Amino acid sequence: MPNIVLFSGSSHQDLSQRVADRLGLELGKVVTKKFSNQETSVEIGESVRGEDVYIIQSGCGEINDNLMELLIMINACKIASSSRVTAVIPCFPYARQDKKDKSRAPISAKLVANMLSVAGADHIITMDLHASQIQGFFDIPVDNLYAEPAVLQWIRENIAEWRNCIIVSPDAGGAKRYWGGNRVSALLDRFFCSVCVRS
Repeated sequence: MPNIVLFSGSSHQDLSQRVADRLGLELGKVVTKKFSNQETSVEIGESVRGEDVYIIQSGCGEINDNLMELLIMINACKIASSSRVTAVIPCFPYARQDKKDKSRAPISAKLVANMLSVAGADHIITMDLHASQIQGFFDIPVDNLYAEPAVLQWIRENIAEWRNCIIVSPDAGGAKRYWGGNRVSALLDRFFCSVCVRS
């Protein structure tokens, strides 16, 4: 049975370290840097042959640099004969570009899905996708995890006047999570929260 090797991209090393600590693992050795022409360089510092590799890299901050670094890390592990590569992407890049909303518009979320697959990812773990149909852009397994229950629990435990809180959504799409009558609506109703949409 392969061992688990956990690598961190440079987007959120603190999160990666906390995950490693929680799992009782040490982060794998990887060096990422920029060449003088700003190309990304990745060097995996240990053998991953036959191993089950997880790479944590968020799609926020320097989105394009972080995405390219993730793609190179996935490919480096794949061509180094890892048995499986799972990309853990808490914030999926370009998720809001999930459909053609005007003529000649790209579907960038599908492009990112293709790039991850071609790089060699065998599995994707992400959180709170902008639209759940993005999972269908992949031909590999995708786990879309939800943060809402943990966030609502944190609010209840850390905000004294939590019964009077208002949940604000940046757009109507985000508000659908509440108004759609799904699990979040039930949670908010249990917490007596109100929801408003920023216009």
